[in-house]
Amino acid sequence: MANDSHDAPHDDHDAPLPHVGDPIPPIDFTTFVLSLSASALVHMGLTPGPDGKRHEPDLPLARQNIDILVLLQEKTKGNLSGTEERLLHQILFDLRMRYLDLAKRS
Repeated sequence: MANDSHDAPHDDHDAPLPHVGDPIPPIDFTTFVLSLSASALVHMGLTPGPDGKRHEPDLPLARQNIDILVLLQEKTKGNLSGTEERLLHQILFDLRMRYLDLAKRS
């Protein structure tokens, strides 16, 4: 018996996810970098989290976000626009300085 395409299981893993709640801007490199940066700031206790409250610093999680940004910088070297490169460089500089300041006080 031949296997018709409509007999095969339907594969939804490539289907776009539906939007729930408020619309959010489309993700691009800049918003991705800013999101990781914001997450690092939340983990450092320097800005409120999604619940609107500031939390105690969690330096290992902050460090992980910084390391992800460093990895992104290394893997995208030579493939970014000048604006994207400067943004990533400036964010990493700022996050590293803040992280070092908090680590010294811990």
